[in-house]
Amino acid sequence: MENENNILRVLRVEPGNAPEEKVIGADLESLQAEVAGLIECVYMDDGIILVCNEEGKLNGMKMNRRLGDDIICGPFFLVSDDGEGDFASLNDRQMDALKERFAQPEQFADFEPDAAPRIRFITF
Repeated sequence: MENENNILRVLRVEPGNAPEEKVIGADLESLQAEVAGLIECVYMDDGIILVCNEEGKLNGMKMNRRLGDDIICGPFFLVSDDGEGDFASLNDRQMDALKERFAQPEQFADFEPDAAPRIRFITF
């Protein structure tokens, strides 16, 4: 997950806050610091990757934003996919679209079924 310049232009989203544009290091330690733990990559449309804390639900982190039929818990950031398996900085068009999509902090009930940890088994 290295970047040529070792920095990434991302959009970071904290629970209860508007998203913020940020420049972060492209090394694993910097990526993990942004989500306060192990990283998990969720591939979205348009070559966008949502990077969140892999154990956010298990650790009881605050509910942040809905994504489809799931709720992302804890802070996350959005980055571009370079097409070769590495992260790349967001361009201006992507940044503007994502700022609009995640602009409003969401309200959640005390218990949200989609925020409960779950395990999916895939068999072949």
